[in-house]
Amino acid sequence: MNRGSTLFLKISIFVIGIPVLGLCLFLLPQIAMEAFEQAQKGAGLAYVVFGILIIMYGSAIPFYIALYQGLLLLSYIDKNQAFSSLSVNALRKIKNSAKLIFGMYVVALPFIFVIAEWDDAPGLVLIGMVIAGSSLIVAVFVAVLQRLLQQAIHIKSENDLTV
Repeated sequence: MNRGSTLFLKISIFVIGIPVLGLCLFLLPQIAMEAFEQAQKGAGLAYVVFGILIIMYGSAIPFYIALYQGLLLLSYIDKNQAFSSLSVNALRKIKNSAKLIFGMYVVALPFIFVIAEWDDAPGLVLIGMVIAGSSLIVAVFVAVLQRLLQQAIHIKSENDLTV
């Protein structure tokens, strides 16, 4: 694979990470401050918002771990080490991060449903389901890639021994 393709993918990873960083730095603190003001006024729903915000901030950690592992995987491809245990390890970490994000948003969905019912905004539930579903799809896809890569490494090692 030429470096142009991996360079494009590396840039894509940065482009994916920037909006989430902006969300974590600008939008979520603003929502947290509004929820804090509502909690001081005695609104019980504000604590549900705090729970969702904690889950959203918590899911940013495995998201960025997965992005970093994706960058490492692309650098292994650049160094012609794509068929190595390092690549399998990076895929395993991406898979585990995606499963963790899925689990966090499955836990958050009931809370999101409460807020959507209160605010009459059913789109919130759909957004939570899309995030959970897409992370599940990523986890399954990466698990398949990980298994294929492990088999390819095994076949490659057998061929190296026979020559």
